[in-house]
Amino acid sequence: MALKDKIPLGVALPHRSPQPVDMMAVRRVAQRAEALGFRDLWVTENTLDHVFCFDPVVVLTYAAAVTTTIRLGASVVVMAVHSPLMIAHQWACLDYASNGRAILGVGLGREHHYRQFEVPEEGRVTRFREELAVIRSLWSEQRTTFHGRFYNLDDKRMSPKPVQQPMPIWMGVGHPNAVRRAARLADGWMGSGGSSIAAFSRSVPILREALEKAGRDPARFPTSKRVFMAVDERPEVARAELHRWFTEVYHNPEGTDASGIHGTPEQARERLEELVAMGANHLLLNPVSRYAEQLEALAAVVGFS
Repeated sequence: MALKDKIPLGVALPHRSPQPVDMMAVRRVAQRAEALGFRDLWVTENTLDHVFCFDPVVVLTYAAAVTTTIRLGASVVVMAVHSPLMIAHQWACLDYASNGRAILGVGLGREHHYRQFEVPEEGRVTRFREELAVIRSLWSEQRTTFHGRFYNLDDKRMSPKPVQQPMPIWMGVGHPNAVRRAARLADGWMGSGGSSIAAFSRSVPILREALEKAGRDPARFPTSKRVFMAVDERPEVARAELHRWFTEVYHNPEGTDASGIHGTPEQARERLEELVAMGANHLLLNPVSRYAEQLEALAAVVGFS
């Protein structure tokens, strides 16, 4: 059975690169991914970055305008560096404009986010919970009243509402406590592309146990992994391309083998099947170069072509 027949599959848009991204490449990948049968398109959020990176709402809005059915996600938006009021409105507008295709991935962020944006880390988990509550209320209630430690609203209205009710919020976190939090609060979970495949294998049982404890069915809960990939009939070429990505973008050359997947189509297919065996019921395939060409290669690997 082809991988596409086992689980839904997403693919990353060209959006973060050591070189500027060509908007025609974004259009071509978005439209071709939709035509091939990929379920969703994904981007990241990296505002102050050492490489080129689009704002997620901007590039997903563009992708929404040139497609009709494929879903549109960001993994992850660091909520602490935004107002939850702005996140709620931007993503409701994206969902409205795309006719119900948005998926918001959120995270606590890392130390550098708080330093760069001059946001205090103290109370960050409480703030995160409040932000989720405010966003969901603004999306679903005609009028929102909320009083917390960090946010206070009295009888406020927001329009438009998302088309999706409820609109899905996924979390991209790795710490065991955060994975358990995702099981309680989120509508899906995605292991980050920079995290190792071994870490994913350790996180899935933690997530499943927490879901069952919360009375939620793990089989119906999206459990995903972003996978940076390079495929070539010459495995040394594929590895060199992925190694460049992890070295230049992540400053983590060890991630080439620990976190990414590279090699021939057969080798790539085998490694993706291993992730499914670990418990992934969704995968985000993220080419790192030659996007249009690699999209076709990945489509063949998973059985779309």
